[in-house]
Amino acid sequence: MVDLTADLQTTLWTVAEAAEAAQVRPNVVRNWKYRGVLQQAGEDRNGRPLFRAIDVINAEKATREKARRVYPAHAA
Repeated sequence: MVDLTADLQTTLWTVAEAAEAAQVRPNVVRNWKYRGVLQQAGEDRNGRPLFRAIDVINAEKATREKARRVYPAHAA
């Protein structure tokens, strides 16, 4: 489970953690990186990419808005 209460400016997530937080598949996160929507912030000791949490959230938001996806409000 990804901790969304941490400092999103400094927290680094792996592809899997980023995908879980954005509720997408890991290949979507890799695609965001490839398309330039998401910048890699570093690498772990195994050379795998790490992303700032706030950047992942912003990439998901931008992608959703570009696709004009709207989440309906729950009826009372």
